[in-house]
Amino acid sequence: MHNDHPQESPHGQAPITAVTLYWRPWCPYCTRLRWQLRRVRLSVREVNIWKDAAAAERVRDITGGDEVVPTVAVGDATLVNPTKARVLAAVRAHAPHLLAADQC
Repeated sequence: MHNDHPQESPHGQAPITAVTLYWRPWCPYCTRLRWQLRRVRLSVREVNIWKDAAAAERVRDITGGDEVVPTVAVGDATLVNPTKARVLAAVRAHAPHLLAADQC
């Protein structure tokens, strides 16, 4: 079901307005996932962990100390080196309003 209103996270946090994709240059997996998510018109906030120390720390927290990318956050849900299908499933579960009508 497509919803035009941002959903609040279950813990009363701010509404989810975009998927966060942590990436770094020269990562072929990041390049592929970034391209795939752009093709489905998903609202994505891309964060280069080589330019953002706080983002690099967040990725290390998610992955247990490593800087594995791509790492994706959809609200409280996090995915390490996910496929496009896994990202879209997480968006459907946690932020369906971010999907284009034909992706719901």
